[in-house]
Amino acid sequence: MIASMTKYSFILLNGEQDALLEKLQEVGLMDITRSVKPVDKQSSGLLADVERRRELVQAIARVQFPEDLQPATIRGELLTTAEHAVKTLENLEAERKAVEKDAAARFPWGDFSGEKLRKLADAGCPVTFHIVSAKSFRPEWADTCAMQVVSESDGKVYFAVAGADTLPGRVHAPEGTYDEAVAHLAELDAHIDAEKAVLLTVRGREDELEAESRKRLSDLDLYLASQAAVPAAENTLVTLVGYAPTENEEAVTAACEEAGVFYLKDAAQVEDNPPISFRNNKFVRMFEVLTDMYGRPAYNGFDPTPFIAVFFLLFFAFCMGDAGYGLVLIGIGLLLKKVDSFKGFSPLVVCLGIATTVIGFLFHTFFSVDISQWRIFQGFPFLPAKIAGYDGTMVLALVVGVLHISLAMIVKTIGETKNKGFKESLGTWGWTLLIVGGVAVAAFALTGVLDKAATKWIVIVLGILSCLGIFILNDIHRNPLVNIGSGLWDTYNMASGLLGDVLSYLRLYALGLAGSMLGMAFNSIGSMILGDGSRWAMWIPFLLIVIVGHTLNIAMCVLGAFVHPLRLNFLEFFKNSGYEAAGRNYNPLKKQ
Repeated sequence: MIASMTKYSFILLNGEQDALLEKLQEVGLMDITRSVKPVDKQSSGLLADVERRRELVQAIARVQFPEDLQPATIRGELLTTAEHAVKTLENLEAERKAVEKDAAARFPWGDFSGEKLRKLADAGCPVTFHIVSAKSFRPEWADTCAMQVVSESDGKVYFAVAGADTLPGRVHAPEGTYDEAVAHLAELDAHIDAEKAVLLTVRGREDELEAESRKRLSDLDLYLASQAAVPAAENTLVTLVGYAPTENEEAVTAACEEAGVFYLKDAAQVEDNPPISFRNNKFVRMFEVLTDMYGRPAYNGFDPTPFIAVFFLLFFAFCMGDAGYGLVLIGIGLLLKKVDSFKGFSPLVVCLGIATTVIGFLFHTFFSVDISQWRIFQGFPFLPAKIAGYDGTMVLALVVGVLHISLAMIVKTIGETKNKGFKESLGTWGWTLLIVGGVAVAAFALTGVLDKAATKWIVIVLGILSCLGIFILNDIHRNPLVNIGSGLWDTYNMASGLLGDVLSYLRLYALGLAGSMLGMAFNSIGSMILGDGSRWAMWIPFLLIVIVGHTLNIAMCVLGAFVHPLRLNFLEFFKNSGYEAAGRNYNPLKKQ
């Protein structure tokens, strides 16, 4: 749900704002409307300083340190010394690659004296170097010139010729010998180890870099907040506006009183465009990241996260539809706890895995194997293969879609009634009574709760009330004839739109079916290779095919199970619920 906000308006003498903001930063609850990007040279410098440290930490993480390397003693400022070591190391490693490539090119030529080659060239007898393929080489070339084969490798012949010649494959003479290149490599390795020793010391002090980065981020946040102050009374005064959750009003008020400043506080209004803070339980909070992908609601809107939490979880499990895949996701989620960068996603992945496992068992599918035939599960209440003559999974997907859209329409009706009043939302009430009421009556009639007579009269009453809202009272301030025309147009849009929306939920059935069929294909291929299992050697290719195949299938299923349920929530539900992402995130001023 959306947390209530209190608006704080401060009037200060110019220069007092810094002390107030530092106090509010310590409390960590006040959202001061401010830029999220640098606004001048000072803020750009603070951000650049943070980025320098972050890039340095990332660069050190990419370095491979020898196991026996000892840290070096750093003299001078830590950041500057480390940056110089990183830059030098990059240059040395690039040079080493070039020398290593050159050494490989020199190796076939062996050892020779460059000084003697220059003397021969000065005497008019230059030595040329040639490389040709073994098939193209002709030993009889030695009869026409002073040729010497140096080596043969990789199907090539390396030879040198003294004096003028016209033989093929001439290349530039090596700039030095192989031994000289090896000596250069050893020298570079020593320099590289020296720079890595410096970085090894820095790696042991990464906490200092992180702490300084957090301090600079806090300073940047504080500076940007101070720049949000509006000057008044010829720069004698400044004004600031901030917002804090009403539930924390006592702590914020105490901080303001302690700062000794003049302020006014009042309940935030929609026209103030206050920041949006969610107040949800632990389960729903896992899905707030999905809401933020679309955008936070307006202050007078509703928090869609509880609905996303339930239906995204259900839709994801539908699309996966395999209990075995669900167990794999649970395992992946537990492993993510050990990875610092992804441990925040661990609870969500585990939750998705549990839902997939439950739905997969209801669909009686375990790694694309039908477990309803297993003796251990005889009598288990699996989903029926057929419902009213149609595929059970397909029918269930459509039923869930109808419920999802019906819930969206109820939410829209409640929201409009709350914000506009009952009289101004009669048109929406008409459509909700017609669609949601019709769905409810149909459900009760099909299950035998209502008899034919009761169903008939309820349908008549719902039809009359709905028509009044849709065609006559959709806007009580307009001419009824105009309302009728508007109602007819809305009827066309609603009929065509709702049909497409409901059919869109068939993707849940289709994705689950596609994943199941692909998994069955891998199982079939593996079974064909395995045969009757009497030859143990066939178990190896069988396991490779099944494991690799299901791994690829899980990866593709997860991608589809993420994107399409997100689409159903963002498009079908948000459209029918009237959701608008018009709010901004709650970003309190706090210590990093």
